[in-house]
Amino acid sequence: MRRFLIRRNVPIPPLWKVKPGSTRARMTVLLIAFMCVALVLAAKCVAVQGLDLADNANEALMLDPQQLPATRGTITDRNGQVLAESVPAVNITTDPTIVSTNGLAVDAMGMRDKLKAQAGPGLIAGILTAYLGGDFQTYYSKLTTTANDSGDEIHYAMLARNVLTYNNIPLTQALDNLGYVGLYREQAPVRNYPNGALASNVLGFMTYSDELEAQDKYPWTGGDGLEYALNTTLSGVDGQEVYETSPYGKIPTGTSIVKAPQEGISYQLTLDLGLQYMQDQRLAAAVASSGARSGMAITMTVDGEILAASSYPTFDSNDPAHADPATLGEPIVRTTYEPGSVEKVLTFAALVDQGLVSPDTRVIVPGKIASGDSLIGDAWAHDTLHLTAAGVVANSSNVGTVVLTRQISKDTLVSYLENFGLGSPTGVGLPGEESGSLPGADMSDMTRDNISFGQGLSVTALQEATAVAAVVNGGVYHSPTLIKSATDGNGRPVDVPAPTVRRVISQDTANQVVSMMESVVQLNRGSFDIPGYNTAGKSGTAEAVDPSCGCYSGSVMSYVGVAPAENPYLLTYVVLDHPVGNTSGTLVAAPVVRDVMSVALPRYGVPTSTTDVADLPLQW
Repeated sequence: MRRFLIRRNVPIPPLWKVKPGSTRARMTVLLIAFMCVALVLAAKCVAVQGLDLADNANEALMLDPQQLPATRGTITDRNGQVLAESVPAVNITTDPTIVSTNGLAVDAMGMRDKLKAQAGPGLIAGILTAYLGGDFQTYYSKLTTTANDSGDEIHYAMLARNVLTYNNIPLTQALDNLGYVGLYREQAPVRNYPNGALASNVLGFMTYSDELEAQDKYPWTGGDGLEYALNTTLSGVDGQEVYETSPYGKIPTGTSIVKAPQEGISYQLTLDLGLQYMQDQRLAAAVASSGARSGMAITMTVDGEILAASSYPTFDSNDPAHADPATLGEPIVRTTYEPGSVEKVLTFAALVDQGLVSPDTRVIVPGKIASGDSLIGDAWAHDTLHLTAAGVVANSSNVGTVVLTRQISKDTLVSYLENFGLGSPTGVGLPGEESGSLPGADMSDMTRDNISFGQGLSVTALQEATAVAAVVNGGVYHSPTLIKSATDGNGRPVDVPAPTVRRVISQDTANQVVSMMESVVQLNRGSFDIPGYNTAGKSGTAEAVDPSCGCYSGSVMSYVGVAPAENPYLLTYVVLDHPVGNTSGTLVAAPVVRDVMSVALPRYGVPTSTTDVADLPLQW
């Protein structure tokens, strides 16, 4: 057995006497070096966390305010079908100065880190191009441009706007798998119109605002239609999150202060999506078949609820940038025209209400009648006729209307027309609404003659439809409405403006005028016949004003229909601008009214007629 000799009390030689290569020497040197480094680090910690604590904390941590866009309110039809909604999406942004080093300090980067950082912009741009389309070089340039022309560092660049959720999820996974920092996602909900062009002129569209962007706010705002008119309440109130960040992004355990956004108000409209679709299609077909430049159609209850408002040509609210600018906006409140013989409904309402005329009033109607320096005639040549007032309306005689209207004072006539809503906006709530033009009580005799049959004044389609609705609604005017109800972000009801209601003519007057309108349908069998229902209507054909020359050129043709005649509930009004050929409102517009009403009446459960059609004498 080997024995080990243990020496006791042997002194350790000084360091300078230790032989080179000795294990003891190496350990001693290493210990001394470690102690020196520890002393240096300790001194640094004292300086950083003691002497310069505030400055270094501010440099290491940044408070980053992040806008939290409020969810824009939803717009639905009367049955709850979505017309406009906000869907989740994000903007993808970058800090190119962070991308350039992949979030590392330059003096701490090894060769491998530098190579990875250099490859980052190309890999990121490739993934963005693959998932979102666009131009690779544009992405790459934004990711690699770290300073502007003045030499200031760039810490924010927009890579892609409004990336929808279904694109964002796989894109996010692909980017995260790369392992790069410096990319961020900002909430940026996208407005979606699931029905495309349906009711687009009423709904409007969204537009990008550079002013809001400069204020660091959600940059999309209502551009027209209800989106514009209701923008403030639809938008809600944006919130904000302020959190601590480092060059690597948000610190999960850092301080975070959140001010929650307030969701915008949601609106339920009076529009009926199904009826709107049918009316849109029928109007488009009528414009095409008649060669008209454009068309408008309105279906409403006689107490003012708008069920369908159609314009053609139109646009897609999802893509207004590629629309013809002439199709944007809502023509039913912006386009003014002379209404033609539909105006006779209002004229005769005033005459009957004043006790000057009844349906069987006898009228001698000459072939022409002098008015100022000109002669007024009818659409057809005739000798002297012996018509009743009902016959004047049924035959749409301009001459007979002038003869009867000369009995009423100008100021009285103007007063009735104003009470029917002409000459002022309806207040329906759509932007850019025109007032039309209505001569004052000091008008000339010739002007009075002209406005009696719908020339010499101008209206919007909504004004005229609402005025006729007041006549057939027992003489009571209701301002038109598009908004049925509203709720806030918590589902609580919000008050909406109540319609203006006023009586214009008596119930008896209304009954007499509707019976005369029934005579129009009876005289023109087939134009506005709906099986099971008694109907009433009036056609209109007016010369169209050409603004370029201040003269008349072409025509505007229209038809208004009401049903059931014995208890009116629905009204449809169709206007066609400059149809081609020798035609009339009865031929080109009445069939559209008939087809729309044939769907609308049973759709709303309106009972069929059980009374006989009014049979008024038209001649004497």
